[in-house]
This record gives sequence, C-alpha cells and structure tokens, in this order.
Amino acid sequence: MNDFFKHFAHEFHLPLHNPVLIFSLILFIILLSPLLLKKLNIPGIIGLIIAGVIIGPHGFNVLEKNSAVDLFSTIGLLYIMFIAGLELDINEFKANQNKSFLFGFLTFIVPLGIGFPVCHYLLGYDFNASFLTASMFSTHTLVAYPIVSKLGIAKNQAVAITVGATVLTDTAVLIIFAIIMGNHAGTLNADFWIRLLVSLTIFSAIMFLLIPRIAKWFFRVLESEKHSHYIFVLAVVFFAAFLAEVAGVEPIIGAFVAGLALNKLIPHSSALMNRIEFMGNSLFIPFFLISVGMVVDVSVITHGPAALIVAGTLIAVALSGKWLAALLTQLILKYSKEQRQLIFGLSSSHAAATLAIILIGFKANIIDENILNGTILLILATCVFATIATEKAAKKILLNKEMTEEAILESSSMNSEQILIPTANVETVDRILDLALLIKDKKSSNPITILTVVPNDETAEKNIILSKNKLEAYIQQASATENKVNTLTTIDHNVSSGISRITREVLADYVILGWPHKNGILESLISDKFENILSKINKNIFITHLATPFVYNKRIVLIIPALEELETGFSAWLKKIIYLSQELTIPVLIFGTNKTYEAIQEYCASHKINFIPAFKEFLNWEDFLILSRNITKTDLLVFVSSRKGSLSYNPFLENIPYKLEKYFEANNKIIIYPEQNNTHLENEYDGIPLAPIAKGIETSIGKGIDLIFKKKKD
Repeated sequence: MNDFFKHFAHEFHLPLHNPVLIFSLILFIILLSPLLLKKLNIPGIIGLIIAGVIIGPHGFNVLEKNSAVDLFSTIGLLYIMFIAGLELDINEFKANQNKSFLFGFLTFIVPLGIGFPVCHYLLGYDFNASFLTASMFSTHTLVAYPIVSKLGIAKNQAVAITVGATVLTDTAVLIIFAIIMGNHAGTLNADFWIRLLVSLTIFSAIMFLLIPRIAKWFFRVLESEKHSHYIFVLAVVFFAAFLAEVAGVEPIIGAFVAGLALNKLIPHSSALMNRIEFMGNSLFIPFFLISVGMVVDVSVITHGPAALIVAGTLIAVALSGKWLAALLTQLILKYSKEQRQLIFGLSSSHAAATLAIILIGFKANIIDENILNGTILLILATCVFATIATEKAAKKILLNKEMTEEAILESSSMNSEQILIPTANVETVDRILDLALLIKDKKSSNPITILTVVPNDETAEKNIILSKNKLEAYIQQASATENKVNTLTTIDHNVSSGISRITREVLADYVILGWPHKNGILESLISDKFENILSKINKNIFITHLATPFVYNKRIVLIIPALEELETGFSAWLKKIIYLSQELTIPVLIFGTNKTYEAIQEYCASHKINFIPAFKEFLNWEDFLILSRNITKTDLLVFVSSRKGSLSYNPFLENIPYKLEKYFEANNKIIIYPEQNNTHLENEYDGIPLAPIAKGIETSIGKGIDLIFKKKKD
C-alpha cells in the first residue's frame, strides 16, 4: 500500500512528466477556463492565456516547456493561420485588395516609424537592436480571430483586409528580420537575395499550381472516404509550413498560403470545413494559447525599474502604433468606428512571430534581457487587450447588423426557411443534399426535409420501411455539417400530388428535384408530364443535374431570360446563387438583359452584398444555345426558367431540361423556376388537375358552336 502512495505521489511531482496526466490537465483547462471566465464577461481566450501563466514554468511550474508542448503550440499557431486563409473570402479580398495593401502598409510602417526612434533615441539601443525591436511592433498574430469566426462576421470587409494585411506585414517583417540577421552576421550579399527570390518562387509555384491539382484529384478519387480528406488537408498544411521554412520565411506564412490554395476546394458549409474548425477550436488553437501564457514571466517586474520602463514603453508603442494605423485606415476608407475597433483588435495582438524574432535576436546578442522580458509582458498585455477590443467590436457590428429594419424582416423569413428534397432514387440524394447544405441559410433553425412518395398499393408498407432505412445515411451526412435532416415518406396515388401536398404541409420555400430525364426519374415517377409538378407547386423549384463534385466547377454561368426580375421569386433565387458563389469561392458570369442586371445590382446595393459578377448582354433568346461557345465543361450552368402564364414566360422555355441535357451533357446544371403568385396556377381538386377538363369543355363548346353555324349556313 505504501508503494502505491509513493507511486501516486511521484506521478504528481512538479513539473508533471506523465504524458497521460499532462494531456488530461490540458483538456480540463481547455474545458473549464472559458466557462469560468464567461460568467465574469471575460473572453475565453484570456482565460487560456492566464491558465498558461499559472501552470507554466514561470508560474507554479506544473508543466515545463518541452518538445510536446512546443509541438502542439506550433500546430495551434499553424492552424490559426490556415483557418484564416481558408475562411478568407477570395472574391471579397480581390474586390478589396487595394484596401488590404493600404492597411498592410500602414500597420507595417506606422509602428516601425514610431518604434525605431523610441528604441534608438529614448531607450538608447544601437541601430540593429532598435530596428529589430521596431520591426517586432509591425507584426501581429491573429489570436482574436476565433472570436470573429465564432460570431459569424469573418466575411466582414474589416476582417478581410486585416487578414490580408497579416500576410503582408509578417512577410515583410520576416524578410527584414532575415536582412538584419544577415547584416549582423556579415552575409548580406547578392547570393542572399538570389537564394531568397528563387526559393520563394518555387514555393509559390508548388502551392498555387501543384497542390490544387493534387487536391482536386484526391477529392474526386476518394470522394466517399471523408476521413481521408481531413488527413490530406493536415498533411498539406504541415508540408506547406515546412516548404515555407525551407524557402526562408516563417512556417506561419506557409500555413496561410495552404489555406489560400485549398480555399476554393473546401466550401465553408461542407462537412470537411466543419471538421477542420472543430478540431482547431476544440484542441489545437486552445493549446497554442496556453503555450503563449507559459512563456510569460510575470516576475520580470521585480527585476528593477529598467525592466518596467522598457516593458511599459514597448507596450505603449505597440498599442499606439496599431491604433494609429487603424485610425488612418478608417479615415481613408470611411469605415465605421466599430470596424476601426475591429481592425485594431485583430491587428494589435503579438505572439508567435514576435516571440520568435525576439528570442532569436536575444540568442544572437542583438538585444538584451530587458527587451526580452519587456516583450514577454508585451505579449500578455496585447493579447488581453486585443481580445477584449475584438469581442466588443464584433458584438457591436453584429448587433447593428441585426437591428436594422430590413435585417429584422429578412432574418425572420430566413429563420423559418424550409427546403424540401423530393426524390425518386434514394441513391442520387447525396449531391442534391450537398447543394441544399451549401445554399441553406445559416440562421434557419429548420431542418432540410427529404421526401419519398410511395405508391398506394399492397406493397406500400414494405416500401416505406425500405425508404426510411436508405435515408438514414443522409441524416449522418448532414449532421457532419451540424445541420439537421428530416426524412419523410408518404403514400399517394399520384406522386406529383404527394409532393405538392407535402410542400404545403411543411411550408417549403424551396423544392430541389433531380433531373427530369426522358423515361427516367420524374416521368416514370409521376406517370404524367414533368409540367405537372410545375403547375401544382408555386414555390421556388430547383431542378438539378450534378454529375461531378463541386470542386471541379471554376465558374457559375447564370442565364437569365428577359423580365425574370419581375417575378415574385427573383430575390429568393438570386440570394441562393450568391450563397453558392461564396461557398464555392468561384466567380459568376451572367447572360441576360441590361434591366435584369440593373435589378441584380440594385438588390445587392440595398442589402449591402459585395457581389460583382461579370455580365454579357444577350437578347437572342430564340437561339440561346449559341451561348455554348462561351461555356466550358468546368462551368456550373444555372438557367432561370419560368412557368406557363408567368410574366417572363416565353415559348422557347418549353422542354428546357431536355435541351440543356442534349447540348451541355457534361456540365453540372441547375434550372430554377422562381416562385409565382397563386393566381396563374391551375386549380386542382384532390390531386386531379382541372385544366385538362376545362380545355375539354372549351373544345366541346367550340365544336357545338361550329355545328350551329354550319346548320345555319346549310
């Protein structure tokens, strides 16, 4: 028994060495610290940093800074940069790249311009030490980025330009750092510049030309092996970090570039994206934040007034430089105060890059211990300050967005959005469900409904059981993206009537169907014409033919015949195409009339949506198939059609599914039938359309009148 207690006490000897116990402790800290501080209205990120200070070697020495901690810390930092690159809206960044360059320049030059004279003339350091310390002020680590990601404002323009500026500033600072080290070592010559330029060129070619092609091939060949996708992505991230280090820049640049390279291949609402964010936010990023706290040595305040003076000066210069850069950006770009605070919060935290520069500079005897200790306190102060500032600004932006009258009305409709997927072939639902998950509004709490209609015969009960069993897999598919799916099987004599009835029962706003092949899915299912569904359902109907994964689509070609902007469902389907473009990060080319394009621009301007599609005027709708000259196999073809009797209806729209299938067989295709008012729809009674009866009566009456006139003539 004594041996047991001795062994037990030995396991808890500080610092801890048992890997199982260490990992358990870290997990409890990750679990409890944010929950405890949340009650005090303190951001959870601060709790993790403070926890690191307490358990670290400069606190109670519960954990030592060993290789295992360094490994998880490195993974967490790379994860932050990778997710930032992955979540960056490329279209938004391209539209605002000049703004990113502007803020990147300001947030680099302003802290450097303030820091160098302060370090050189006020603190009395030499040129190398002053320039190295001043360049450290220009860096920033996106410690607070998980806050904006969690609150759902990662696509805000202020966030986009700050993330873009992070790459610019860190790359510039790390190149300057390499120059200072070369100058200090006396190796700054032509060979240094040639080697740096060549290595960066090779690195960029591998990441932006080779990696996306390999990823496309991998996702296509192993489309069903979902777990392999995550392992592949992790491998790409760390390989990119290694290549960046070999190229002469920091690994964090490689991780960010990996995010950019895979950005278009991983939709933001996909199961893979959900897994990436889940693992990062649950484990790797919190571990990094704890490791940042473990570096902080609070005892430096007892090392005399010199250490405090240097630390206070560094903190003041770092925060004032970043605040001034954010203020100048706000004034030039005319941003709101909340956006300025958000930019300042995201760009004011210093962590990994700062620490790496200072530690290497200290080991090379370029800076002294006071700068090192001051930098450690700077990391703690800026991380705490940046986290508080970012969370306050993000909540204000979110609150202002939600409190506008239009936003309240739109939010109420989005929260009740219903998507229905009727299917005849259960095996073809997976890609239709993927589309529904991509275009589904994230604020809607309603699940997606998958419907199968079983003929009302003696095998009905058996068919219901079989359908429900087959649909279980799609419930799991949606749950991987944190979305819910309801499966519904109903009995009806006529399938089109069953779909129409369920559409009304679940109050569906969008109905997504498979492609109406001749003698195929819909016609064999409905046992009458495809138009029967269109005549009975007045909601937005999407007819889909998704032969290949979305990663193969490089562009959305949107074909909009004249007068479609006058239809009731115009804004509804347009919103979904914008969602799809943003999720897939691909541009949109519109063929249509000038009035339709003006209506699209007006909608985007009124809803403050940054959607800038390419546009080509097209008027020859009687021969619209000549558009095939402008369409490639990698285009996602979206055709906006209309029902008979609608404002935009034209006879050339008849049999559109068969025409598109014939001339664009290899393309992914979507036909949209916008929502209509009930007035033009054919009446029905118990699932029996009355239009044919009415037409028959009209024909009989017409024949009778003809006979009367003939008799009179005789």
